[in-house]
Amino acid sequence: MPFLLAPGHRRKRPATPTTPSTAHHRPAGESGPSPHRAAFRPDVEGLRAVAVLAVLAFHAGIPGAAGGFVGVDVFFVISGYLITGLLVREAVTTGRIRLGDFFSRRARRLLPSAAVVLAAVAVAGAWLTVPLLRTDLEHDVLAAALSVANWRFVSQRTDYLAAGHDQSPLLHFWSLAVEEQFYLVWAPLLAVIVLTAARAVRRGRAVRAVVALVTAGAAVASFALSLHWTRDSVPLAYLGTPSRVWQFAVGALLALLPWHLLRGPRPLRLVCGWAGAAAIVWCVVSYDASTPYPGYAALVPTLGTAAVILAAIPGRGERDVQGAYGVGRLLAGRAPRAVGRLSYTLYLWHWPVLVFAEARLGALDWPAKTAWTLAAVLPALATMRWVEQPLRRSRTVSELPRRGLAVGISAVVLPVVLALVVGTTTLRLLGPATPVDVGSLPPGAAAGPSLLARADGSALASGPVVPQPAQAREDFPPDGGCQVAPAVTSSPPCLFGAVDSPDRVVLLGDSHAGQWFSPLLALASRRGWALQELVKQGCPLPELSVRSPQLGRAYRECDSWRDDALDRLRTGPRPRLIVIASLNRYTADPRLLTAAWEKTLERLRATGAPIVYVEGTPVPGADIPACVSGAPDATATCAFDRAAALPPDPLARRIAAGAVPGVRSVGVNAVLCPGDGPTCPAVRDRILLYRDDTHLTNAAAVVLAPRLERLLTESGALAVDAPGGPGEPAGPTG
Repeated sequence: MPFLLAPGHRRKRPATPTTPSTAHHRPAGESGPSPHRAAFRPDVEGLRAVAVLAVLAFHAGIPGAAGGFVGVDVFFVISGYLITGLLVREAVTTGRIRLGDFFSRRARRLLPSAAVVLAAVAVAGAWLTVPLLRTDLEHDVLAAALSVANWRFVSQRTDYLAAGHDQSPLLHFWSLAVEEQFYLVWAPLLAVIVLTAARAVRRGRAVRAVVALVTAGAAVASFALSLHWTRDSVPLAYLGTPSRVWQFAVGALLALLPWHLLRGPRPLRLVCGWAGAAAIVWCVVSYDASTPYPGYAALVPTLGTAAVILAAIPGRGERDVQGAYGVGRLLAGRAPRAVGRLSYTLYLWHWPVLVFAEARLGALDWPAKTAWTLAAVLPALATMRWVEQPLRRSRTVSELPRRGLAVGISAVVLPVVLALVVGTTTLRLLGPATPVDVGSLPPGAAAGPSLLARADGSALASGPVVPQPAQAREDFPPDGGCQVAPAVTSSPPCLFGAVDSPDRVVLLGDSHAGQWFSPLLALASRRGWALQELVKQGCPLPELSVRSPQLGRAYRECDSWRDDALDRLRTGPRPRLIVIASLNRYTADPRLLTAAWEKTLERLRATGAPIVYVEGTPVPGADIPACVSGAPDATATCAFDRAAALPPDPLARRIAAGAVPGVRSVGVNAVLCPGDGPTCPAVRDRILLYRDDTHLTNAAAVVLAPRLERLLTESGALAVDAPGGPGEPAGPTG
């Protein structure tokens, strides 16, 4: 969310030329800074209040404000208008842009307040979060301090394997990063343009014309990229800087084009302003999480904001065009302006307050969230009063650009140092995150109520869990990335074990199939077979059309991948065994799920190979390694609700009832969630079972290998003493 280096609250006169060349090349009334650009715009300050209140209402979950995220778009347009106007005014007046002055002003205006919040979050995180989440948080602090938070969150939101982690209290810093990255390029670019136009006879007109052309071209290219990314990857489109440039450019064009030379009819201005305000409100009320965004939908709040700003730009000879009934008159009121002045620090504080409140108290309803949001006004006021305003008004700091830059650098260094200190301490507490040595794991039990084999039935010695929480987070199957990413439509060969063998086991499905890679590789290797893995992240094996949270749109790649995988099995050599698994939560409609499974199974039966369905494992619904990191000696507190974690499995029930010919079913849930109590354990026999909120650790899968092989054998999919040798698969059964 951008916040601007806005002009001061007093009306200023345009600067007069101080060099002979400047005076000589500016014909009267031609291209000097226009009055509306030099004057303070109280209505724009009030418009900032509208933007921040929309964002706050959205984050608080207030009914009717599901589209409040458009407040960020409003800020981007305001930023482009004010900052570009400031830079071009300086260029026309002085013949150059002093980049040192510009970045010094921005540094002392924005960075100290941000540093206070980042430092508070780094320290609060050490107290309010569990160790494993603390390491994630300190990485967020580093990214936010270095103005690259948006790219960190892009990588997390487009990474299927990172799903399930808690919201970062610094997620809102993505928009600050977007703005800083934009101006890091925009200001030097304008400075170069000014240098090329320095000798123009009509410098002001030349500068504005060239900058306007560059701005228009950037807007068109950025908007086209935004549409493309919105179709292909919404997180990238929403958080990426290139796809947001066009919104800054719209604001910049408001400052560049000669609107002040036009005298628009007051009724037209009135309609323009109120229509723009109505468009913003309509977006707040009508948009929600299902709106493809930014894309075309972002045009409405962007152009609405432009209309509000444009409606109050004075024409030639005009000083005040607000009128008694204009929207600008309302926005310029004392209350909106007060909120607008507070908007930067309020935005900085409100989201960490909400996230930490929920981390401490659990999920909150919208009235409680609203109360906590209002509570954020107190630190916001304190930061504005004792950090932002003193540094902004300090003559000592503003006298020399290097002093402002020094303040900015200090504001970056402080949270970075705090994050490194807290993060390093936390890493020492968590222990090494090196991969688990599966060869050192105790043998798993092939049968019985225990997870691990114990010859004398005694309890295991006490000690730390395996893998440790930091290891568990990274304890994936060693399949070389064969669980293909959301954007991929076809799996590579992905053959393991005896790759030259004509006999192969096929592992097919989504990431819940992929978690069985290690047990099946061991099974295939003992028989001299190959293992082929055809697994796609977040893609249901039953023929369902779903939406990808990582791509933020319809998961078309899933449908293409599923068709490709099934066709490869149908047209290729017959596998010895096909093992399938898939999360059964892609739809809540059991009839739809049953019909979707039948479509897939019909195509699999055409291969003539035995098919075994591995029932879905428990889904904790919470970040288990993080919980265990906070309670290493009391892992029982991380147990989760059985009913929610193990809903009925309609496919397993139909297979057990004989309603699905040619398919057998096996399951290990009796050992993962033993007994009939209300909860399932996160740790059994010191084995940490889950690497996130839904998947088994690879260590857990390895110790389950003997049990899975026994179940496959008992199901008839593997015949122990068949003529072809140990484990010869039985034929399909009806």
